Amino acid sequence: MDSLNSLIDGFGTALTPMNLLWAAVGVLLGTAIGVLPGIGPAMAVALLLPMTYGLDPTGAFIMFAGIYYGAMFGGSTTSILLNTPGESAAVVAAIEGNPMAKAGRGAQALAAAAIGHFAGGMIGTILLVVLAPTVASLAIGIGAPDYFAIMVLAFIAVTSVLGASRIRGIASLLIGLTIGLVGLDQMTGQQRLTFGSLHLADGVDVVIVAVGLFAIGEALWVAAHLRRSSGEPIPVGRPWLGRADLRRTWKPWLRGPVIGFPFGAIPAGGAEIPTFLSYVAEKRLSRHRDQFGKGAIEGVAGPEAAASASAAGTLVSMLTLGLPTTAVAAVMLAAFQQYGIQPGPLLFEREPELVWGLIASLFVGMVLLLALNLPLAPVWAKLLRIPRPYLYAGILFFAAVGAYAVGGESLDLVILLVIGLIGFGMRRYGLPVLPAVIGVILGPAAEQQLRRALQISDGSVSGLVDTPFSVTVYAIVALIVAWPLIARLVGRRRGDRNGTEETRTVGGG
Repeated sequence: MDSLNSLIDGFGTALTPMNLLWAAVGVLLGTAIGVLPGIGPAMAVALLLPMTYGLDPTGAFIMFAGIYYGAMFGGSTTSILLNTPGESAAVVAAIEGNPMAKAGRGAQALAAAAIGHFAGGMIGTILLVVLAPTVASLAIGIGAPDYFAIMVLAFIAVTSVLGASRIRGIASLLIGLTIGLVGLDQMTGQQRLTFGSLHLADGVDVVIVAVGLFAIGEALWVAAHLRRSSGEPIPVGRPWLGRADLRRTWKPWLRGPVIGFPFGAIPAGGAEIPTFLSYVAEKRLSRHRDQFGKGAIEGVAGPEAAASASAAGTLVSMLTLGLPTTAVAAVMLAAFQQYGIQPGPLLFEREPELVWGLIASLFVGMVLLLALNLPLAPVWAKLLRIPRPYLYAGILFFAAVGAYAVGGESLDLVILLVIGLIGFGMRRYGLPVLPAVIGVILGPAAEQQLRRALQISDGSVSGLVDTPFSVTVYAIVALIVAWPLIARLVGRRRGDRNGTEETRTVGGG
């Protein structure tokens, strides 16, 4: 009841004309910035941080929250339409969203993403209000073995459901893990796969990898096949979701937040892991599995709802523990410190107006985001009417600008081209791209958590399974690995039973 009263007071703060203006500015800036590959919400908040010195803290954080949510949707827009993720959380949206766009259903994919973000954000923010203390206490108890188990689950789950075979999925994952090894060893400081280059000592930025594998690889693949096709503009299609689409999306919209919110609250990869796992879950549960990889709308709706809910989960740890679980949260933590405010258990007592105004503004921002982007879905989709030679030339240009913006080094453009050629080769030989991106994002963190767990247990492998949480996760991993064999044995037994029954029927006849 106290939380409800505080939230009502927060709406009184968030709905003032000035704070409404900052929320609208944040949503607009976030959406626009999210569309540009390589400039994600973290960079947007970091760039705007010096500009907010003269602002009231409440207004500044309301704008930052709008940028966060807006950039997540903006990143999925180019991911769906151009196969160019604006940020890492939008990678999964390209798997089904881009085939939908190529089939003339880009507007429907964008509408499913917009409503998914709205549903995920609303449910996630409600859970933030109700469950913040509980989730924060659970996050404190999770250690290195648990983090490593979660990442192994992400690796196995995604390589098991993508591509023509598990072998190809694992091969793609190994490519990503190898790229993730580039740079300095986080424990010893030793250089790995840097070829003597100081620039590579920092590793290869995940945005460059995602843009290279998706955008450059796709552009090169399309260019290689344009001579065989007409290269005509892709039709836009109807701008709204039909009844059949709504029947297929309403459950993913509700399931996504259940996966996204808890993962956002713990330091285990931000929005990337829950979007991957949501995609896996939707593929397992869908009645239209044959459409996955060809444009299944469930594969857009679920992960996008999970991504938005994870953003609300991220705020749980940041506000209650002062623990940033994503790059955006880390920048926002710096902003709190800039104003002389320390997030933690006492923040709700010392700064109730700021905290509850910020939480209430999330509800307002979700409504603004839906009102802005749902009508714009057919407008964004008209990007596909541009003839493909010009369209993919533009993609190459913006991908190069985005990659250069990450570090401001010309060598990043060379790395982008090399990774793009790897992406082209992966398409040529049927390797799924997503496991490689997962390997780059989670590989270094998984290695670090593995080594920490082994250090704690003095090198004993049993230290990886010494918590109930990790044992549960590994049991799920074992089930995923063994499921095809189990399904095959069950199918064979059913076939034997049917054959025996038919034999009896024929014999009795």
